[in-house]
Amino acid sequence: MNRTTLSLIAGATALAAVTGFAAVTSPDTSGPGTAATAAELPVERTSLTCPTPSVSDLAETTYTSFTPVTKGTGGAGRAELRPAATESTDGKTGKGGKKASGKDAEGGKDEAGTAAEPVLAAKEPGKPVSEEDSGSESPALVGTAEGKFAPGWTVQQTTEVAAGSGRGLLGVTCTAPDTDFWFPGAGTAADRTDYVHLVNPDDSAAVVDIELYGRDGALETTAGEGITVPPHSDDPVLLSTLTAEKQDNVTVHVSVRSGRVGASVQALDDKLGGDWLSASVDPSGSVVIPGIPKDATAVRLIAFAPGDADADLKVRLASPSGQITPAGHETLHLKAGMTGAVDLGDVMRGEPGSLVLTPTGRSVPVVAAVRVVRGKGAGQETAFIPATRPVGARATVVDNRAKGTTLSLTAPFGAAEVKVTASAGSEGGTAATKSFTIKAGTTQQIEAPVPSGLKGTYALTVESVSGGEVHGARTLTEGKDGVSAFTVQTLPDDRGMVAVPDADQDLSVLQQ
Repeated sequence: MNRTTLSLIAGATALAAVTGFAAVTSPDTSGPGTAATAAELPVERTSLTCPTPSVSDLAETTYTSFTPVTKGTGGAGRAELRPAATESTDGKTGKGGKKASGKDAEGGKDEAGTAAEPVLAAKEPGKPVSEEDSGSESPALVGTAEGKFAPGWTVQQTTEVAAGSGRGLLGVTCTAPDTDFWFPGAGTAADRTDYVHLVNPDDSAAVVDIELYGRDGALETTAGEGITVPPHSDDPVLLSTLTAEKQDNVTVHVSVRSGRVGASVQALDDKLGGDWLSASVDPSGSVVIPGIPKDATAVRLIAFAPGDADADLKVRLASPSGQITPAGHETLHLKAGMTGAVDLGDVMRGEPGSLVLTPTGRSVPVVAAVRVVRGKGAGQETAFIPATRPVGARATVVDNRAKGTTLSLTAPFGAAEVKVTASAGSEGGTAATKSFTIKAGTTQQIEAPVPSGLKGTYALTVESVSGGEVHGARTLTEGKDGVSAFTVQTLPDDRGMVAVPDADQDLSVLQQ
């Protein structure tokens, strides 16, 4: 047997393993029929990363894990989150490297080299579990869900910081590791302290480049290339250490040369509080930014065109009554490679809404986000909403509370019907479901179901039933000491199902 045949057999074996024992096939061209439609099957493994919550001693953090019930998953599985090490600026293991149990979290192992105890472990699909931690020692987490816990696994990290820079409510949906991220809305101004958190979930180091783009194009950086992120660790990179330029509106591009990371930006403001900025949807000609709260006192749109062509976009606000044009901001012109920003002021005027950006002519891929401010004077607080994928088949948001939870859904291009399910509570309660119709071009702040007899927190799962695409966002509010503390998370498709082709084994193709 020659080397070519051996290589082909090895490749066929690997492909069969990846597709869950679906065998390699050659197309049957002898018959008149077409290939069978690929079966939609639940994913069998999901990875997530959660960044270090805060360096504040006043931080109170809640981690919440949830997997919706999915048919066809079988009876086995697990979902666990374990502590990761945090790399300080001098390259040594810093805060977050130790957990209260006394186990060293570096590499996810204790001093004896065995796996550290999970911080959070799921018990059953359909019921959230949560864990609380406090102070500046709370670690970054890396986690894996397998079997019945993998499809749609969602983890939320919510932190309350009572005072200091970035005080308020900071929430982030823990991120699947990837190799490319865009963050329009970061800043390097004097009153901003923004970090890019790079969490490596794997056993080998990742090498990452960070590029910054301001109003005039790429910012000159001193240390953004070839950043090594050790295995099972979180490396928070302070943006102001990468460039001497001070700008309010910066787009951050994280690209991974080798390995993969989960990435998020922690944006802290001396006066306006702070929150996490999640990555924008991949560059696209049209983008939707859902769920801007109705009582927003200031809305700033930040957008960026990554390619070589300028972008011209129509700006529309999808309100409860339909799409309208923000006064004086009918269009947005983005020069290629330069970050554009527009202050829309109090554009909401007491109604919830979503921004819909579409090309005026030729479609040019863009990324976008908004910074939302609520409250007045010393009681102001900030949150960020990135452009996001549609809900698709199903999307979930967790850590919802009996009070202070608002769900907004928008159907930007066509009417749609959705089903919304409130899970059982983390400490008790019975799941509840409602159906809603969202009119074309509108944003609706819906009266989402709440579990009967709720104790603890719960998950909200949105499923598309019919019609056009739907985008969604959840606002979580905690009013305290006169500060309108809030955070917003979007609801992108959980990608819990994967297409697996119907295939038959035919090794004769390897001998042709």
